[in-house]
Amino acid sequence: MDKRRRCARAGFSLVELLIVIAIILIILTFALPRFNVAQMNAHEVAVIQAIRTLHSAQTQYMSQFGTYATTLSQLGPPASGGPNAQAADLIPTSLATGDKDGYLFTLTATPNGYTINANPKVYNSTGRRTFFSDQNMTIRQNWAQDPATATSPELK
Repeated sequence: MDKRRRCARAGFSLVELLIVIAIILIILTFALPRFNVAQMNAHEVAVIQAIRTLHSAQTQYMSQFGTYATTLSQLGPPASGGPNAQAADLIPTSLATGDKDGYLFTLTATPNGYTINANPKVYNSTGRRTFFSDQNMTIRQNWAQDPATATSPELK
C-alpha cells in the first residue's frame, strides 16, 4: 500500500503545473518589450553601418566611373557578366534591393551628389528612427515617423 502512494505522489499536480505556467507568462510580459527594444536597437545599428557602406560604395563608384550612382542597383551585383556602370558589384544584393534589416533604403541623385534615406518598414516595430545622409557623409536621424532630412539632428 505504501508503495502505491509513493508512486502516485511522484508527479506534479495540475495546480502546480498551472502555477509554473503562470509564472512563465508573467516573466514573458516583462521580457518581450525589452526584447523588442533590443531588436530595434540592433536594426538601427545595422542601418547606420549600411549607410556607411553606401558612402564607401559611392566613393568607389565615383573613382571608377566619374559620377555618383543614381540608384542602389547601380551599386549592386550584376545579374550576369562582370561589374559595370549599371551594376558595379560594390554592395550586397540585400542592400541593392533597398530592403534590409527592417528598413527601406532609397538612393536619390541630386545636382551635387546623392542622398540616402533609410526608413523603418513598420515604425516602432522594426525601428524607431529614420535616417538621412548625403555626399557629405554626415548621418542625420529623426526620432519620429517622418523621414529624416538634411536639417535633422546629426548622429553622434
